[in-house]
Amino acid sequence: MNPLTAFKECDACPEMIVIPLGTFMMGATPEESRNPYDFYGENALGRMRGPDELNIIPHEHPRHPVEMDIPYAIARSELTYAEWMACVDDGGCSHNPDHRVLTPTGYVTLGPDHPVIDVSYLDSLEYVAWLNSQVGAEVYRLPTEAEWEYAARAGTETPFAQGEELTSEQANFSRGATENLLRNSENPARIPRPDLMERDMPVPVGDLDAANGWGLRHMSGNVAELTLSCWSDEHIGLGTDSGYLANAKAQASCLRVSKGGDFGTAMDGLRSAARNRPTEDSRRNYSGFRIVRELANKEDE
Repeated sequence: MNPLTAFKECDACPEMIVIPLGTFMMGATPEESRNPYDFYGENALGRMRGPDELNIIPHEHPRHPVEMDIPYAIARSELTYAEWMACVDDGGCSHNPDHRVLTPTGYVTLGPDHPVIDVSYLDSLEYVAWLNSQVGAEVYRLPTEAEWEYAARAGTETPFAQGEELTSEQANFSRGATENLLRNSENPARIPRPDLMERDMPVPVGDLDAANGWGLRHMSGNVAELTLSCWSDEHIGLGTDSGYLANAKAQASCLRVSKGGDFGTAMDGLRSAARNRPTEDSRRNYSGFRIVRELANKEDE
């Protein structure tokens, strides 16, 4: 595959990759999740599933086609601490995040090229407003859930863009949590995965062999990524990206969907279809974001 077009619009702007338009299947297949716990949905029984039971997590379903009808570019990497602090230093962002992670050996201060953490959805809106002021147009924003998942999949339909599983060199996630989710009611003991690593913290955005087929890095793991979309207990099943954008903008406040999992998440939670629901003011040491830039339609040029 030829590399996609990349650009950096201003000195302070993140590097962006232009995403090809198309249609994709959003959401999970019925057999996709390996999570053995029947904890999700109104009919959940609160037990561990048997080895032959499919785990259908309601909020990842129904799987449905989505046409990507808004031309856009998405950041190659999660927003870094250095990129966030450029906004703070210029007076555009009011929150100075705690750039430390508590590990088993104590607090570790992260560096400028680590993803920014301890920022909320509301904080991200300040960054977006500041970045738009740098380019003189209202073009940058958080991605919709559809835009994020389409970019994460990079034309694939497997649980991860890299295939059926991830290695610790492809993504930063938790070995212990992964081992815990590999068991079932017939084999309740944690199943060892010595091939995996437990890093206990984010890595810099340039670390690991973490790019998908479109060159986007750490879409799986490292830090969870906020989106513009509002949470729903099942997919609302819209057919276009513009529909998802209109739905997100129509709600003044809601639980916002986060995607991608983080360094403390089991591999299963890093699937492209996996979702979470932080509050708009939630600040966590495992959560950050990446941005998109809307592009002009060729017909409008």
